[in-house]
Amino acid sequence: MTKVAYRKIAVLMGGMSAEREVSLSSGRGVVAALLQEGFDAVPLDPGPNPGQQLFEAKPDAVFNALHGRFGEDGTVQGLLELMRIPYTHSGVLSSALAMHKERTKDVYRAAGLPVVKSIDADRREVGKTHLMEPPYVIKPVNEGSSVGIYIIRKGDNRPPAELGTDTWTLSSEMMVEEFVPGRELTVSVMGDRALGVTEITTELEFYDYEAKYAPGGSKHIVPAQIPQKAAGLAMELAIAAHKALGCRGVTRTDFRYDDTDPRARMILLETNTQPGMTPTSLVPEQAAHVGMSYAKLCRWIVEDASCDR
Repeated sequence: MTKVAYRKIAVLMGGMSAEREVSLSSGRGVVAALLQEGFDAVPLDPGPNPGQQLFEAKPDAVFNALHGRFGEDGTVQGLLELMRIPYTHSGVLSSALAMHKERTKDVYRAAGLPVVKSIDADRREVGKTHLMEPPYVIKPVNEGSSVGIYIIRKGDNRPPAELGTDTWTLSSEMMVEEFVPGRELTVSVMGDRALGVTEITTELEFYDYEAKYAPGGSKHIVPAQIPQKAAGLAMELAIAAHKALGCRGVTRTDFRYDDTDPRARMILLETNTQPGMTPTSLVPEQAAHVGMSYAKLCRWIVEDASCDR
């Protein structure tokens, strides 16, 4: 496919989700990298009327550095399709599917990819009693960056009471998922190529928001020190997940690798269609591991932009 020459790039960043600060960090890095690569890159923080902002900016293409709801759930992608502005990453349907964790797992199951048991339920029901035998994980179905996640362990009397209160500000729809012990792995896919396997370790309780974005909150080991066969399987499964969801551009798929189990289970958790581009983010690290700088990664993502994704 012939690459289209774009010059003026609007970098969507910030937005209204719980991941606003992460998105601003990603966006600042992308703007600087694109300027370095010779693009006319301008930051654009979507407000109440993003369509008007885009109309006034008149970009040749959009680099979507938004994270979370209203940024990677298909909504802004639909706006960009209507306005016929080429944009990066995945399209409307694949973004919506990947943002909803239970719908993602439905696609994984249909494609024969390995997942564990999960239940989709209202937060008040989840907060009343154990819906499955502990240990299990509770997640909002449509948040990223580990926002609103709880691990319920054996011996815990009940789920967190705050799930049933009026102070809860995240999704009312929650996923209750079997907890998988073992190691946290992630694989970035760029087009049709898996870049590598990273193992993530943390001294915190689990790989939560703080572990992801606070300096020193986690350690990324790339390449992951796991058997070659396991690494190959993780990369194959990440590409399969990317294709099954109909993704475009760059994605990142997360796994649990239970090497304590005789079966050495490799379990898919979710696919992120708008991976972070912050200083501590995983995709730039994996790109660097295969010899691609942050700036060249941003250039590749922009040159891949299009409509009808």
